[in-house]
Amino acid sequence: MLLPWPESAPSLPPQVAVHPRFPCHQNIRKLISSHRHSMVSQNSSSATAIGSSTTSSSGTYGESKRVWVWTESKQVMTAAVERGWNTFVFPSQSRELADEWSSIALIDTLFVEEGAIFDGENRRVATMLEVANPKELELLQPDKALGENVVVDLLDWQVIPAENIVAAFQGSGKTVFAVSKTALEAQVFFEALEHGLGGVVLKVEEVKAVLDLRDYFDRRDEVSNILNLTKAVVTQVQVAGMGDRVCVDLCSLMRPGEGLLVGSFARGLFLVHSECLESNYIASRPFRVNAGPVHAYVAVPGGKTSYLSELKAGKEVILVDQKGHQRTAIVGRVKIETRPLILVEAKRDSDDQTFYSILVQNAETVALVCPSKESELQKTAIPVTSLKVGDEILVRLQGGARHTGIEIQEFIVEK
Repeated sequence: MLLPWPESAPSLPPQVAVHPRFPCHQNIRKLISSHRHSMVSQNSSSATAIGSSTTSSSGTYGESKRVWVWTESKQVMTAAVERGWNTFVFPSQSRELADEWSSIALIDTLFVEEGAIFDGENRRVATMLEVANPKELELLQPDKALGENVVVDLLDWQVIPAENIVAAFQGSGKTVFAVSKTALEAQVFFEALEHGLGGVVLKVEEVKAVLDLRDYFDRRDEVSNILNLTKAVVTQVQVAGMGDRVCVDLCSLMRPGEGLLVGSFARGLFLVHSECLESNYIASRPFRVNAGPVHAYVAVPGGKTSYLSELKAGKEVILVDQKGHQRTAIVGRVKIETRPLILVEAKRDSDDQTFYSILVQNAETVALVCPSKESELQKTAIPVTSLKVGDEILVRLQGGARHTGIEIQEFIVEK
């Protein structure tokens, strides 16, 4: 079922609505009718070829997301090609520019003309539509013989139309692209109703937009990788006195076995459990991790770390479970309060001379995640108030030296 268009949606000025490159709703009917029988039979092979050269993994949902780039900037073109995007969209009058770029880089060239997109051999590979109001959105349906690829310009409204399109086209086998003028717009389209549209046409003249979108893909790909967590044995548990600790409240609900990677040293981060488990002491808060004191490191996307004191609303962190599966979450709120702390130290085995440590609030609701054992029953996490020498917990081992949260190769001693 399609979501209603907001009553407050702005109407498009007449001079924009009839732009010759984008048919408005009266032209959409004509376009759909005239190409109902010719689109699929003529162009399925060329559409598939174009799509196969522009695929990027989306990571979180395991789907393929496609990116076409619309620009007249050679710097943008170069940056896009270097990052794996080699399909470029040009106005029909820019064939000389397309030929010039084709001579210096291996690219696919597409041309916009009369509400459609053609390849270099004048074969139609996509229908191009402008959606400015609810009537035009209603006409955008997978049974209208629009072809395998549809490019839409959603103008001022983005989220709700994108969600409606995702719902309408799911399972249709068609790919819907949205014209995006920033990397942030592209992210909105890729995340509509979780699954997102199949692609974007990134229409930009600044290299930063390409870099930001590539970074977005890299962060989503990162989530699909399983982190290598190491079993460590607790060697010391000691009450440490008062300190300023950080509670991290997220915009996501966490499951048993899931938490944040936190530690006093970047070389070893402990998996601190969320407050999702039921307790006799306080109501479950599955959005919260009572993470540790202000100085501690916490894992964030991109293989980086941040100080807990640097987290604030809107920043992203990495959530990890017992198996090493990870996902990103947005910080909704951070609370820093003075509380009693407890020091926990651990090492991998008796022969290991490297110790890892963490300080956390000395409270029953704060727990460290245990290694998972399928062959026997075991707790998901151990409260730090019950923790004792010899207990096994999970740590993430990594390089110790950091500069502004980024791992670097240099000599460092931390103790």
